[in-house]
Amino acid sequence: MTIQLPAGKKIYFASDFHLGTGGYADSRKREDRIVSWLDSIKADAAELFLMGDVFDFWFEYKTVVPRGYIRFFGKLAELTDAGVKLYLFKGNHDMWMFDYFEKEFGAIIISNELKIERNGKKFFLHHGDGLGPGDGVYKVLKKFFRSGFCQWLFARLHPNLGVGIANYWSTHSRLSNEKKEDPKPDEQEWLVSFCRDELKTNFYNYIKIH
Repeated sequence: MTIQLPAGKKIYFASDFHLGTGGYADSRKREDRIVSWLDSIKADAAELFLMGDVFDFWFEYKTVVPRGYIRFFGKLAELTDAGVKLYLFKGNHDMWMFDYFEKEFGAIIISNELKIERNGKKFFLHHGDGLGPGDGVYKVLKKFFRSGFCQWLFARLHPNLGVGIANYWSTHSRLSNEKKEDPKPDEQEWLVSFCRDELKTNFYNYIKIH
């Protein structure tokens, strides 16, 4: 069933802020720009879709969440308190979201894809990691990292150690991916292949991946 947005209202999409990467000063500059953008859309936003990798690393211990991002959180609270509906997608860097954002902001957490219809337009939404052919090693790791057993093990680590390990892993992963970012023909791009296969059996006006 399609949802008709109120007159003058819009939906917004953003992703890959990677808050926390690049050191405190660099992350703060990025956070300030994000907060400024959020402030600019608050008057006409009906729904906000943050499509993953909002943080360079995120893990919610039972009674502890990573420090920082207070201005970003404050602006999200302002928007959701004003009635903006928030959707948060798990990315490959921040897949360990549990119930913090649900309780604090009323956010809807999306683990994989989301199919929606707004004003008669159909959308397929996904962060994009693990879609399409190839990248078999990551797909196996993704299943393990998202497993309750892995999350239980990680929660046993002291936050100082756990966050340190995660930041090292994240930096190593990002540098490795940067070395592989040579342009490929469309037929060799995994996400292009996925989109073409998806459109063979389903119609969407928009596909938003990553």
